[in-house]
Amino acid sequence: MTAKYLPSFDDSIIEHPQNQSNSRHRILLVEDEQDLRRLSAEVLIDAGYQVDVAENGAAAWFALQHSQYDLLITDQFMPKLSGVELLKKIHAANMTVPVIMATGFLPTWGFALHIWLQPVKMLLKPYSLKKLLATVKNVLHRTVSVGDDLPLPPLPPEPPLPPLPSLSRLIA
Repeated sequence: MTAKYLPSFDDSIIEHPQNQSNSRHRILLVEDEQDLRRLSAEVLIDAGYQVDVAENGAAAWFALQHSQYDLLITDQFMPKLSGVELLKKIHAANMTVPVIMATGFLPTWGFALHIWLQPVKMLLKPYSLKKLLATVKNVLHRTVSVGDDLPLPPLPPEPPLPPLPSLSRLIA
């Protein structure tokens, strides 16, 4: 069995694989680094998962709009659409898919600004393939245990602006 490689964002058709797996869990793997993408996909397939592969965030967004996934594994720094930007789109579309963000640099600034974007799990690069499989199993087990159709939390209210200092204090 091989991974289903999705076309780039500019392509208009997603090709369907000739032999669909009966695997219970379908994973979308998004990684711009070709060797890591291929190796990770092979390991996940060998573990019994059905895997679709995208080379950038825009191709992943296209795939998410046209297919249902049990798990999204995404890199943060990718061409066309970053991992955080992809999470924003997923949230705005009210999609419910657990996310593992695999990255060499944790985008804490993005998550500090948008707490509701936080993925289910962070996987720090470089990671071992054993760690990848353990993380996937853990997230999928937690998701299935809790329920597949959990709504995403609502957007947090905007924090109030601090009061402006009075003019008399500024002039004095």
